[in-house]
Amino acid sequence: MIKPVIALSASFLLAFAAQAAPVTYQVEPSHTFVHFSYKHLGLSTQSQRFNKSQGTVTLDQEAKTGSIDMKVDTRSVSTGFALFDEHIQGKDYFDTAQFPEATFVSKDIQFDGDKPVSAQGDLTIKGITKPVTMTIESFLTMPQHPMLKKPALGADGKITVKRSDFGMPANVPHVGDEVTIRIALEAIAP
Repeated sequence: MIKPVIALSASFLLAFAAQAAPVTYQVEPSHTFVHFSYKHLGLSTQSQRFNKSQGTVTLDQEAKTGSIDMKVDTRSVSTGFALFDEHIQGKDYFDTAQFPEATFVSKDIQFDGDKPVSAQGDLTIKGITKPVTMTIESFLTMPQHPMLKKPALGADGKITVKRSDFGMPANVPHVGDEVTIRIALEAIAP
């Protein structure tokens, strides 16, 4: 009688450990958008996006820990106008010939209850790395994506920076120095 109880207890512990382990989700590129906005001449808020991003989100909701590792192809910037795309890929701005990638790598994620609410990490743009805080404005996990039949998560994050801190001071103050970066992210577990 003792052996079946031990075997059942061991099975339960293994199942619990498997549930509590960190899960790494792959960013789903067709449902992940990185965009940025800034004031232009005080007249309007301009918004552009990057068309290519990739990365992972690792989450252990039981331990309330996790990490984010995002990469953006800065050559994929899309303003809606090819000439302006070329302009902001130039040396005064993203200098994509020399720095074709921007990254955000988190060091720490803060939780409120079961939900992540912010992530501290390093943002690298144009070869310059600065510590930033990403506010996680919404967050949801689902045990099974309705189409892909795998665990999934989604989140909306926001980071505010000064572009001059990243070697892009051209036209400040006429074009706003403060830039809001927003990430609408969906990711799928293997």
